[in-house]
Amino acid sequence: MRDRIIKGIAGTFILISVLLAIKVNINWLWFTAFVGANLLQSSFTKWCLMDDILAKVFKIKN
Repeated sequence: MRDRIIKGIAGTFILISVLLAIKVNINWLWFTAFVGANLLQSSFTKWCLMDDILAKVFKIKN
């Protein structure tokens, strides 16, 4: 369940930052790159900051 939430949050962040880059300022693409880099590093390290945040917010144990 938590994996689906994380993927949904990441996808939402990416889509919003691309829209902001188109409508507001191209520098919003840095946020897109940040989300992508975190997704890439989590695939190698099996550690995700958003996973830790969700666990603390909803008091979920691993």
